Amino acid sequence: MSPVAGYKARFTDEAESDLVRLYACLLDSDERAAGRALQAIRMGLKLLEFTPYACRKVGGDSVYLREIILPFGAAGYVALYEIEPPDTVTVLAVRHQREDDYR
Repeated sequence: MSPVAGYKARFTDEAESDLVRLYACLLDSDERAAGRALQAIRMGLKLLEFTPYACRKVGGDSVYLREIILPFGAAGYVALYEIEPPDTVTVLAVRHQREDDYR
């Protein structure tokens, strides 16, 4: 059996800022939860390296713009990403599921 070719995942500056914002938001009330949340987000996004087309499409007819649900606690997070063939996935934004929309 041959190895599965993986996608490289990368974050835009905006997505990195989202991670910092989400971490800081939890850090004020629960340092351990903040670390676990960040770890849950990063582990969930590892899925994109192998099956980026498995997550739901977002708006329009583009097969490349998608979002992934990242469970954590009672709600979790949602990450918006774009598949860039042949081998890159770019995370565009990350938000808490209770936030209104991507910033």
